Amino acid sequence: MALALRRDPDGRGYFGEYGGRFVPETLVEPIEALERAYLQARDDPAFEAELRHLLRHYVGRPTPVYEAKRLTQAFGGARVFLKREDLTHTGAHKINNALGQALLAARMGKRRVVAETGAGQHGVATATACALLGLECHVYMGSEDMARQELNVFRMRLLGADVCRVDSGSRTLKDAINEAMRDWVTNVTDTYYLLGSVLGPHPYPLMVREFQSVIGREARAQILELAGRLPGAIVACVGGGSNAMGIFDAFVADQGVRLIGVEAGGEAIVRGRHAARFAGGSTGVLQGTRTFILQDDDGNIELTHSISAGLDYAAVGPEHAWLRSLGRAEYGYITDGEALDAFQTLAKLEGILPALESAHAIAYARRIAQELGPDGVLLVNLSGRGDKDVQTVEKCLRG
Repeated sequence: MALALRRDPDGRGYFGEYGGRFVPETLVEPIEALERAYLQARDDPAFEAELRHLLRHYVGRPTPVYEAKRLTQAFGGARVFLKREDLTHTGAHKINNALGQALLAARMGKRRVVAETGAGQHGVATATACALLGLECHVYMGSEDMARQELNVFRMRLLGADVCRVDSGSRTLKDAINEAMRDWVTNVTDTYYLLGSVLGPHPYPLMVREFQSVIGREARAQILELAGRLPGAIVACVGGGSNAMGIFDAFVADQGVRLIGVEAGGEAIVRGRHAARFAGGSTGVLQGTRTFILQDDDGNIELTHSISAGLDYAAVGPEHAWLRSLGRAEYGYITDGEALDAFQTLAKLEGILPALESAHAIAYARRIAQELGPDGVLLVNLSGRGDKDVQTVEKCLRG
């Protein structure tokens, strides 16, 4: 199987100095069992065939790559192509991973699934996959995120999921992950934790990246057909970083292709007012993995902020930290205001409403397009659609 030939972390789950497995004793055996089950599944042609069938006939893959000619003209530089993950069933890349892990849960005999969500798209994708496979679904979500993502909360409930409100801490994604992991520890015998990004203890960063790598495999073939060559750069937003790792994966060996992740600059790079880990963070351990996190001098996790619920998180996936340390990937940030402007620009020029997460990538793409110049080719991962964010955008514009 092609996945078996990909970049695995070392035996302890590390990408260089990042990653690992920092879990309570109660979870050591379940995590090891999960790793064994996943490594067996990815080498099983029947598992691969079932997932591939669902991705094609249920999710709607392959998603197209679209040349945004009016956006290209407005940016005044490279040809801009969009990988349209917003066109998947449920409206974001999250469904690729949710389906893969839900199939793995069923294979392991786990009939109860818990998950976390920030912007709601992973929650919707998990609820969708559980409905399809007949699994019990519980999604933890911070009350702050529930307030700004009411539509996705209702969608999850329509799909049969129990949406569990989290009122602790900052009431956002970090706190939702904490509660989901507590649930897993308590109910580990019959429960599967379906983590939504390239985060957490090994094997989650590897597993999620591989389930999302379908994005990069498709995009590589599509851009070669449309542009006749590889792009000069690929741009993707980075919260935990699963959509970015998914599209980067097929291009890591191509040194001539710049891999660019875009974090949430929030209101300013001031403590508590952003979520740009590489701009204001340092190495530490959070929720099972060693990576770059936003923390104070005493190691306490800082509050974060972003107009986008999906980027509002204090850590980044360990493989991103590793690629940055190698100089293979680069990371910038976009402010709330710049993302809001990019949201409107793509809507007015191309008739596409991007998720606010994806709008960060669109905003940064303007800079890169100008750097590459008119002879360049730029590929942007449009990780999700913006239906969920229309009310947030409306409130911001009125305010």
